[in-house]
Amino acid sequence: MRLLQFTDTHLTGSPGMQIRGVATAATLERALAHAARRHPGPDAVLLTGDLVHDDAGGYAALRRCFGGFAAPVHCLPGNHDDPAALRRELAGPPFVHEFAMRRGRWLFVMLDSTVPGRDHGHLGRPQLQRLDAALAQHRDAHALVCLHHHPVPHGSRWLDDLMVDNAGELFDVLGRHAGVRGLAWGHTHQPLDAARGGIRLMGTPSTCMQFAQESPEFAVDARPPAYRWMKLGDDGGLETGVEWVDGDD
Repeated sequence: MRLLQFTDTHLTGSPGMQIRGVATAATLERALAHAARRHPGPDAVLLTGDLVHDDAGGYAALRRCFGGFAAPVHCLPGNHDDPAALRRELAGPPFVHEFAMRRGRWLFVMLDSTVPGRDHGHLGRPQLQRLDAALAQHRDAHALVCLHHHPVPHGSRWLDDLMVDNAGELFDVLGRHAGVRGLAWGHTHQPLDAARGGIRLMGTPSTCMQFAQESPEFAVDARPPAYRWMKLGDDGGLETGVEWVDGDD
């Protein structure tokens, strides 16, 4: 099964509007065109938050970009999203808002890590209990768990203050289930590829601007838009990589 992850698109209701000097609608279009050439016909798409930038008008633009996909488009809110507006404006196929969905040998679990009015992430006990129950119900499946906020540090002090504040509880749940193969997120505008207890940890850069890595204070750098591809095997294998959308692509 082949997946594409796009995150932190930061769209607005004004297509030409720039966020920190970046025309986010244009960079998303470049990322989608790149993916159509390099990774056509994905089996599923993951949208992992900050889909708009504090402007629910951006969901209409998102629908125009992804509404024609034949594959299901799994959606999560980020701290710049309005979760109710996201579900309302991106209702119906191909958009999916299910907490857990089984596709063949794989289970996708979509965690909402947002905290109303705050930029950091948190996973409440009821949601962690739902995660535990879903993983227990599908013990024969390989699981990919997605959320917006990062559950492990990226090495930037200001950014790591805005991660999931109870990530230990998340890993306690995941550690009880041998079938968990991957954990993917956005939020950081930075790449990360690591492992913890047999779980592939995947931080994915933004389709617009990127945050400077290992910077103690907020800063952006000159890296181009990006997205992530994944290949999920029936045996639980997980191959992945980040595609940087350079000007020549």
